[in-house]
Amino acid sequence: MTVPDLPAADVGVFGGSGFYSFLDDVTTHEIETPYGPPSAPVAIGRLGERTVAFIPRHGADHQFAPHRVPYRANVWAMHALGVVNVFGPCASGSLQPHVEPGSFVVPDQLVDRTSGRIDTFYDEGLPVHHVGFGDPYDEQLRAVAIAACKDEGVHVHEGGTVVTI
Repeated sequence: MTVPDLPAADVGVFGGSGFYSFLDDVTTHEIETPYGPPSAPVAIGRLGERTVAFIPRHGADHQFAPHRVPYRANVWAMHALGVVNVFGPCASGSLQPHVEPGSFVVPDQLVDRTSGRIDTFYDEGLPVHHVGFGDPYDEQLRAVAIAACKDEGVHVHEGGTVVTI
């Protein structure tokens, strides 16, 4: 499903509001979803040769606490734009002493310890779907992120586990 009057995007990014400054020729678009509005209007712009769709995860004014982010609406909005590759950079800490501040981790595993929020698209009369969680990150996108870090001279850890609480 794509929205016919909007440009298709090659890549999606859920990130912090500072990401706006990376895009050229930005237009913003309100996208309706079955799950309500996304965190903010979707910004579509150019980053090098790519058309990128961007949604600030916590809203344009950082108004959504993590447990209030409309995750399903955000994902649906990207889907409506034809996005199939999404990056979700974030700033966080580490419990590993070898992961120093300023380094970049491209995770390969995820432990979801959140509770009390809807975590599926398949709970409202749709056929039952079983989505694998054993390998939660796309290997090709991980390789792209790792290569980009190396190209920019950024210290990168090629694996790690994200624990969400």
